[in-house]
Amino acid sequence: MQTNFTEEQLLDSHTAESEKILRKCVHCGFCTATCPTFALLGDELDSPRGRIYLIKDMLENDKPADAKVVKHIDRCLSCLSCMTTCPSGVNYMHLVDHARIHIEKTYKRPLVDRLLRNTLALILPYPSRFRLALVGAFFARPFAGLLQRLGGPMAKMGAMLELAPAKAPVRTKTDTPGVFPAVGGRMGRVALLTGCAQPVLKPSINAATIRLLNRAGYEVVLPKGEGCCGALVHHMGKEEAALENARRNVDAWTRELDGGGLDAVLITASGCGTTIKDYGFMLRDDPQYAEKAARVSELAKDITEFLVSVDLGTPQRSADLTVAYHSACSMQHGQKITRQPKDLLKLAGFAVKDVPEGHLCCGSAGTYNILQPQIAARLRERKVANIEKTKPDLIATGNIGCMTQIGLGTDIPIIHTAELLDWVYGGPVPEDLEPVESRRAG
Repeated sequence: MQTNFTEEQLLDSHTAESEKILRKCVHCGFCTATCPTFALLGDELDSPRGRIYLIKDMLENDKPADAKVVKHIDRCLSCLSCMTTCPSGVNYMHLVDHARIHIEKTYKRPLVDRLLRNTLALILPYPSRFRLALVGAFFARPFAGLLQRLGGPMAKMGAMLELAPAKAPVRTKTDTPGVFPAVGGRMGRVALLTGCAQPVLKPSINAATIRLLNRAGYEVVLPKGEGCCGALVHHMGKEEAALENARRNVDAWTRELDGGGLDAVLITASGCGTTIKDYGFMLRDDPQYAEKAARVSELAKDITEFLVSVDLGTPQRSADLTVAYHSACSMQHGQKITRQPKDLLKLAGFAVKDVPEGHLCCGSAGTYNILQPQIAARLRERKVANIEKTKPDLIATGNIGCMTQIGLGTDIPIIHTAELLDWVYGGPVPEDLEPVESRRAG
């Protein structure tokens, strides 16, 4: 793609990077075939190619974002399916991230939209605030359907309430900083991202991961000072907030690296993993953090990416169950991890089924299912229908957002891959698996 940026424009790091990305695009349109929003809406401007033209025009001409551009960029899930399909290596992720930063700086959203986005940014990345908000959401949840039927901004409020858990999860000691020693001889030492939303919605995931790693001989540290990875605000174009989160985490993990040492920084939410692996790029212009961030990104691994090289021992339970494996977009497209989770599940004894149209997003995408509830609901329906075609006993995945989103559309238990592995290799039965186990026992 030909570009016409001025030398002055290219002095800006974001613009210079976007110009390189735009030049790689050859207009082939392969991306439209795998784009979820184009598949649903059929509008070229709701495809990666169409959005690229909008972004190019906006950036090249130094235009403030307008309502048309914002509408179509907001509809992008950042699922990155287009990057898997693209034969030219167009880094759409960095391009659309730049577009969202530009939108945040140059476009004034309607008041209700601003309030909702700011509320999400002020609550979701902070576990204590999120827990408090869920108390209110519990009492307001019965009104979710009514609010969604009202449409407009009320539909977004309804979607947010619908996603709230029906009961408050029980807190565990694995959502606060600490060190969890290896069982037997120590094979290594790893840091585990505690996260923000996941330990509130499903603390059992990190608890299972720690047990699994400890039994395999790994000391697990939850570092002091670590917090949200920054993905939630990053995808809303709030650049400074995202970089602040990244710097805080880089500091926390660097202290551990320089202290007791780390073999890896492990992540159990694939959406977080995609962002943390990008810290080196995000902080490339920060002289105090560029090198440290690149070091952290190199050490960052999804838990399944790490476990394939770990001896988990002999399965302690029969996993004679059929599992539909849902590969989160951030896992398969963002991190290019496709084989490892399924290999681990098969080795543990599960019969693993691939989901038809597995490349398409479930509609979760961070806060997308709140900010774009109608499109997200249609994507969920399509995803659930494809999952149910495989007739599984349960669904496995590696991202809390997908678990929450898909769980609204089906009664099939949806369980994190790490929880299933922990159970098979000696841990307790996951709460959501108990009904399945009861039926098998009966």
